[in-house]
Amino acid sequence: MKQEFTISIYSENHIGLLSQVSTVFTRRNVNIESITSSESAIHGIHKITIVVFTTREQIDKVISQLDKLIDVIKAFVFTSDNVIHQEIALYKVPTEAILESNEVERIIRKHNARILEITKEYTVVEKTGHKNETQELFDKLNQFGVTQFVRSGRVAVTKLKKELLSRYLKKLENEKTTED
Repeated sequence: MKQEFTISIYSENHIGLLSQVSTVFTRRNVNIESITSSESAIHGIHKITIVVFTTREQIDKVISQLDKLIDVIKAFVFTSDNVIHQEIALYKVPTEAILESNEVERIIRKHNARILEITKEYTVVEKTGHKNETQELFDKLNQFGVTQFVRSGRVAVTKLKKELLSRYLKKLENEKTTED
């Protein structure tokens, strides 16, 4: 049975890594729903967060392949129960639509969104939340003519006390010390 998985991939910031990572998913015929990349809490280490819908068997194979990539330090997989996540969405709405209707302002407040910029031509609204929340706001605002809409990929942290990569690196360090 397919379910949603969030994958965290840790590496140094190497050119071509994203291409290598996406090839692993392509070979396994797993579609990437969203992808984000940024620095992690560990200096010099980057984190790629990927969301997919697939089976447990398929995701285990993908993680195994990701861990074999030279530039990947470690890849971890989580179900939605194990992470806290958000996305950010930006909506560009004609300013005249906002001025002509109090409803737009009411919708923005109801959805805990905020206005980032107002010009004569357009107003940019920002909303953070889960995908269904940002989509719901889009559906409400679109009746007033959303001219541009963009949603980021998922950003996520685990519900664990410590980052798994820190534990993994400590384990490697202990193994190396034991070998010496």
